[in-house]
This record gives sequence, structure tokens and C-alpha cells, in this order.
Amino acid sequence: MPRATRATRIAGLLASVLMLVGAVAACGSSDSASDSSKSGPSGSAKASESTAFPVTIAHKFGSTTIKAEPKRVVTVGLTDQDAVLALGTVPVGTTEWVGGYKGAIGPWAQDNLGSAAVPTVLKDTGTGPQVEKVAALKPDLILALYSGLSKAQYDTLSKFAPVVAQPKEYNDWGIPWQQQTETIGKALGKPDEAKKLVDGVEAEFAAAAKANPAFAKATAVMATPYEGTFVYGSQDARSRLLADLGLKLPTGLDKAIGNRFGANISKERTDLLDQSVAVWILPDTGTAVTKLHQDKLYADLKVVKEGREVFVDESSDFGNAVSLSTVLSIPYVLDRLVPQLAAAVDGDPATKVEQPAS
Repeated sequence: MPRATRATRIAGLLASVLMLVGAVAACGSSDSASDSSKSGPSGSAKASESTAFPVTIAHKFGSTTIKAEPKRVVTVGLTDQDAVLALGTVPVGTTEWVGGYKGAIGPWAQDNLGSAAVPTVLKDTGTGPQVEKVAALKPDLILALYSGLSKAQYDTLSKFAPVVAQPKEYNDWGIPWQQQTETIGKALGKPDEAKKLVDGVEAEFAAAAKANPAFAKATAVMATPYEGTFVYGSQDARSRLLADLGLKLPTGLDKAIGNRFGANISKERTDLLDQSVAVWILPDTGTAVTKLHQDKLYADLKVVKEGREVFVDESSDFGNAVSLSTVLSIPYVLDRLVPQLAAAVDGDPATKVEQPAS
């Protein structure tokens, strides 16, 4: 082949190769751009989380500023751990209240724990948080929303990390689960996720109320035989369960118990128990019921004679979930409590209110 012709053909081949390389590079560039756009949402989410701080949260003792995303969270509030877990963070420390669960994490929250290390459990001794053990966990955020934290306790804990205490507009231990979840969402830099969680659970309440229109016409009370008869007020999480399902709490309930989450009532106020349904949290659902019905004043009420009582074993997972009433435990509760309430208010005294199978 003549040299000139070969050169011309080689030049042509080189040009073709260069064009092909350019095309491949362009495709690679396009793919990279595409990959970048695919990673954009997560990048945006991270940017969104970073712009969530600093955040300032008001509470009973003033306000607390959280400067950066917390990594080591300790929950002093007795039920705060569930909202933290629901938002994708595993606390390094939790406070045990009911159930005796490992890490103070109930069965309704186990999936949220996953394979993460189980939190260190602090004990609620009745005298406030275990300050030395809290400090030893080296927290960068302490949550005390569902609590009765005192100013002195708040000041002491604040020496170790920012503390978000209970809100001032409610009684101690009176924060609604919705506000608890959304406040913790703000503290963790995930306010939108928290709102979605709340909306999801509220939708379950709405669905249950719609499926049981009798709830809207019924009254209900939550009580326990603690040192006599202890009735829960409108700001207690257990009473909020009933109200969120559309049932009405007894008229004059809060006036009778005062500015507390609940209180013992006198024999003269047994009328507070005579509602469309009375929900009892009992140490057991056998001998405790028998003892309850031995009180003639109570046994003579219509709510008893017409079989409109609901009994919850406080030592069961169901009972513990009722007491906690968190964004994670409430769906677990509704699956069990709603059928009981429906049976109690169906207008037929012959309908037996069954205990949940598990």
C-alpha cells in the first residue's frame, strides 16, 4: 500500500477512534451527572439535616439550644426512647419505667433497634435521674419530655449536655405523644420525619374511630386500683388514647383530680367510673377483678351490671404499651384495645369483652 494512502487511512482511523473516545467520555460524563442527580436527594437530606441546626426548643425551665446533630442521646423521660428509635437514632442510655425490657425497649420497638447495641438502662428510683450514670454515658443531648424533672435536676443535668425538659403548657408527665414525637424530631434534626410519623399514627386513630361510630357517642374513663381508686386525668397519655379514638372523658374529671396527671378519688366520686365504658389497668385480670367487684358501691354501677368494663393486665406487653402510649407503642395498643372498646359500647350487655390473645 502506498505510504500516502496508508497515512490517510491511519489518520482517518485515528479520527474515528478519537470521536469514539469522545462519545464514551461524554456518556461517562452523562452517567456521572446522572449518578450525581441520583445522589442528590440523600445529599439534600444531609444538607437539610445540617441546616436544621442550631435549633432552640422551649420548655418548662426556659429554652435549650442544640448546636449540631446529636450522636449520643440519653433519654431521662420515661417514654422518650420510642420516638428517638422511630426517628432512626438508638439512644446510648434509656430510663426504665415499666416492663423490665432489655434496654428499656418494648417488643413494639425491637425492629427499630435492629442489630444496634442495646442502650444502657438507667433506673427511675423515684428521686430523679441517676446523674452520675447519665454523665458517665457522655451524652451530647439529654431528653426529659415525658418527665417530672425539677429545676434543680435540670440545672444539674445541663452541666453535662443540652437538656430538653417537659413543656410548660402541660402537667408533668402530661405531654401529648404527638408533641413528644415532633419535639424530639426537632432535637434530632428530623422535623419532617417526625411529622410523617405523627400523621401515620393519627390516621390509624381516625380509621378506628370511623370503623366504630359508637365511640363518638360514648364516654370513657381510665382507672387503676392504686391505693383505692386512681383515675387518670385528661392530660395523661392513657386518657389521651380514649380521647384520640373519639370517646369523651367524664365531665368534671380534671376538676375532681386537680392539676395532676391523675389522682385517687373518694367514694363519693365513684360516679366518675359510671361511664359508657370503664377501662381498668389491673395487676392481673383474675383476682383483681374479683376484688374490684367486691366493692358494692362500684359493683352496683350500670357500667358493671351491663358488662361495659375493659380490663388491661398492667404486667403484660399490652399493659406496658398502654402505659407508654408512644408513637411506636400506640399501633400495638390499638390492635388490642379497639376490639375491647367496641365490644363494651355495642349496647348489648351479653357481649363479652375478650382479653387480647397476646
